[in-house]
Amino acid sequence: MSAVIETRNLTKTYGTVKALDGLSLTIPKGGVYGVLGPNGAGKSTLFRILLGLIAPTEGDASVMGGAIRDPKAMRRMGSMIETPRYPPYMSARQVLTWLSLAHGLTSDTTRTDRWLERVGLTEAADRRVRGFSVGMLQRLGVAAALITEPELIILDEPTSGMDPPGIQEMRALIRSLAHDDGLTVVLASHQLLEVQRVCDRVAILNKGKLVREGTVSELTTTGERLRLSLTPLDKASTILGERGTVDGTAILANVPRAEGPALIRALVEQGIDIDEARWVGTDLESVFFTETGSIQTPEHDHVG
Repeated sequence: MSAVIETRNLTKTYGTVKALDGLSLTIPKGGVYGVLGPNGAGKSTLFRILLGLIAPTEGDASVMGGAIRDPKAMRRMGSMIETPRYPPYMSARQVLTWLSLAHGLTSDTTRTDRWLERVGLTEAADRRVRGFSVGMLQRLGVAAALITEPELIILDEPTSGMDPPGIQEMRALIRSLAHDDGLTVVLASHQLLEVQRVCDRVAILNKGKLVREGTVSELTTTGERLRLSLTPLDKASTILGERGTVDGTAILANVPRAEGPALIRALVEQGIDIDEARWVGTDLESVFFTETGSIQTPEHDHVG
């Protein structure tokens, strides 16, 4: 597994506060990688160090095989950190042309129009960005990060300010960039459901430290249980004892997959009628709150 980003004992201190605390992390090439954590976990600090915007207090990191701030490595990266800001009098097309020239590229309307189309801004291409919504600025920021056709792109909250259709379109774009264009996409987001849908692997940070890392499927199958819709519920609950947890009109049985068929047969033999049996895993939101100790809010959309 080749890596596009490696950090070794990465630490960043502001006075007595450690924004990053000995972070060692390897991000593989290809796919979509999510960096999660509550506010203050160190996500933005990590991105700023990787982009050469700030220097670490201790430790080091490599990006695209080169040291931080290595021009050759930086040319292979694109990024969008926080909501982007551009000269308000420029149109979206002019912004991309301006940035292309700043990167030493030739003025190419085909290239700018292609990325405007990919992020859904074709109809707004000649509108001044002064009138853009936050969501439209996010889209333009992603197009700006892609204008040099990088191999790695870092996105901080790419769906911030977007409505549900816009979030869905951004999710499709991110998956397309990874799977069709072959980019490695590294993103941070508070929208855990979207992360679960779009990411291949995730790292969960808390107080500057790595507390969990792995594929989304690995993390969400931890604690997998057999959900049984059955009657009578009380009798089944008594039979299962501590292995069973009532979940509405069903029971969650804490048993290994290999024991599932035998459990179902045993319940049926004891007069239990089973309407449905299916395996359910833990969602990423539950893993997040368990690992970070954050307080789960009723909305379940944001974590701070």
